[in-house]
Formats: sequence, C-alpha cells, structure tokens
Amino acid sequence: MRAAGKIVANALRLAKEIAGKDVTTDYLNNELEKYIISQGGIPIFKGYRGFPKSICTSINEEVVHGIPGPRKLRVGDILSIDVGVGYRKYVADAALTIPIGEVTQEAKRLIEVCEKSLYMAINVIKSNKKVSLISKTIQEYVEKNGYSVIRNYTGHGIGRCMHEDPQVPNFVSKPLLEADEILMTGVTIAIEPMICMGKYDTEVLNNKWTVVTKDRKLSTHFEHTIVVTENGADILTQ
Repeated sequence: MRAAGKIVANALRLAKEIAGKDVTTDYLNNELEKYIISQGGIPIFKGYRGFPKSICTSINEEVVHGIPGPRKLRVGDILSIDVGVGYRKYVADAALTIPIGEVTQEAKRLIEVCEKSLYMAINVIKSNKKVSLISKTIQEYVEKNGYSVIRNYTGHGIGRCMHEDPQVPNFVSKPLLEADEILMTGVTIAIEPMICMGKYDTEVLNNKWTVVTKDRKLSTHFEHTIVVTENGADILTQ
C-alpha cells in the first residue's frame, strides 16, 4: 500500500505541475494514466462501477466524481483531482484541490480550511481512538470557519479493495455514534473531507456521476490514505 501510495502522491504532484489555463481535464487524465501505468500501477477508477476515466476531475461547484473531458480550465477555477492506484493487489487513494491561476480570496480560504481539516483529523488519530473522533475534528473546524461539510459522501476503509469498512464520515450523526468503531493498529483508511461554501445539499448530474452542490456554490476535496499506528497515523500518500 505504501508503494501504491507513492504512485498516487507523484501522480497528484504531476497534476499540480500541468494543471493550468486552457489545459483540458482529458489531457490531465491521459497524462496521469500514462504515469500510473509507467510505474507498474493500475488506475483503479477506470471501469470501477462503470466509471469511464482513470481520475476524477471536479471543477468549482462539482464536489466529487467529475468525469474528465474536453472542458478547458480557466483562471479562477478550482480543480479537485482524485486518484486511486492499484499496485500488487493493494490500493491507495488521495485527492487535492488546485487553484488555477489567481483565484478569489474566498476560494483560497475554502481550500485552506479543507486541507487543514484533513491534517487536523490525521493528527488526532492513533490506536484505540474511535472513527467519530475524525468526524468530530473535521466538522467542528469546518463549521467554525463558516463552511458546510458534505453529508452524502464519506471517507472509507481501504486495502485490497478501494472501498472497505469502516465508513469514515466527516460529520457526527446518531447512526455513526451507535456504530462507532475503534481503530486498531494496522487499520488503513482514506480520510477525505469534502466541504462547501453554501449548504451541504448535493445532486448528481445527468451523466450519473458528477456530484454538484445544489446551490452551485464552490466545493473542495482533500484526501489521504493512512495507516493507524500506536503513536499516530502514518500517511501512505504523502
């Protein structure tokens, strides 16, 4: 998983280098797919439940699962890129949000709060802590800053498959507390805050994949795959 995570991290680094004005999301998809395959990895999203591309590219009000295509990036856009890689039968998954050129202060702050909430959650995790601690840490920080946490999509366990138990929500709810799981040494999870400027309600576009905020306000997404240890959380996609 650490080897898979390294490929994911380097693919996202490549995305940051090439994402810019007039670059199409399809071009990003093709370049990252080529890189992943060159490293002996498998772009695990491609064909997953019928998803047609190797990465997810979600722009502005798009929350997750955006399909790469001919759309060109514009200055002022914010682009969330999600990458999953299979390597020797194990999987790693990570995401980040990239500002395209000069973006508004509001967009910049939204990106910063989302990224910080991820690292705050990672920093509180160690053996014998509960999943709800992650959820509480993210929700409290995000809402304190005046933003909403997306409710319909969550983080997840990960290992031989991309989505495994437990679910890792970014907010606290009664069902979560009733089924709260203790994280043991060696457990691997993907923590992924998705936050937005307006209300947390979402809908899926006609392509049956792309999730957008209902009020069409900006959304951001960050994610790391981590392993729980006795002393903390080790990031496998750093």
